[in-house]
Amino acid sequence: MQAKDIRELNEGDINARIAELERERFNLRLASGTRTLEDPLRLRVIRKDIARLNTVMREKVMGIAESAAPVKTKKARRVTGRRGRKSATATNRRAKTKKKA
Repeated sequence: MQAKDIRELNEGDINARIAELERERFNLRLASGTRTLEDPLRLRVIRKDIARLNTVMREKVMGIAESAAPVKTKKARRVTGRRGRKSATATNRRAKTKKKA
């Protein structure tokens, strides 16, 4: 179950789904102690679904809305290499001496 599908559910449905998954997880844990499971990865999927449901529930309680797209900030150009550092520091020194004068 994806988060966008979960966000469409109301709080009662989310709580019911969490209870259902917890019950299934409990039964699978008991079964794994006595026999080999047909699909052992199902435990991991259930655990992650429960976490996803709890996260969306917490977002609803806090009133956090899903943003359309994350804002990307432009990173400063990084100077690499020996010559790059020397020229960058020399430029900085010239700028500092001009300010003092």
